[in-house]
Amino acid sequence: MPIAAILLVVLLVIVGALVIAALWGVGIYNGLVGLRNACKNAFAQVDVQLKRRYDLIPNLVETAKGYMAHESGTLTAVIEARAKATQANVRFAGNPNDPAAMRDLSQAEAGLSGALGKLMVVSEQYPQLKADANMRALMEELTSTENRIAFARQAFNDAVLFYNNARETFPQVFVANAFGFAAAEFFKAEEAEKAAPTVKF
Repeated sequence: MPIAAILLVVLLVIVGALVIAALWGVGIYNGLVGLRNACKNAFAQVDVQLKRRYDLIPNLVETAKGYMAHESGTLTAVIEARAKATQANVRFAGNPNDPAAMRDLSQAEAGLSGALGKLMVVSEQYPQLKADANMRALMEELTSTENRIAFARQAFNDAVLFYNNARETFPQVFVANAFGFAAAEFFKAEEAEKAAPTVKF
């Protein structure tokens, strides 16, 4: 067999191996992109529910304000916690790959849940407020929204787990590191949020 034929065969084998490796890398890259986008989509569902809660809070505070004139500090704390949570949500939505932004959002949401919990405890001292039809409807809506947030957060955390597992396993880890696929952060319930009392009207 002439040397030129041997070199051609070797060259074809090398080119074939490179094409297979490139296709393999593209497949892994595309899979990681799909999983990262699934995380973003899952957070978008959380975001919808968080915004729904943010929209309910001013109505809740306004309704309570008429009955709780002496509890302005509690009402102010709820409004401030809502503002912090809204800002943290905007920051995270703008950069969903930033672990610090997710930690800030988790802490802000815990602060908001704690402030709402305190409002509910204080409102127990006002029987007329508990009997108010508007307040009851808002509380039912808020409870429903909290449940939706919990389900959406679980779906987001499942997507994060799937993505993180995929990016950390062999051989995907090489492609993930080469193209900057950073680990995603879980949306954890902070201690204040876990301890927030639930009050039913």
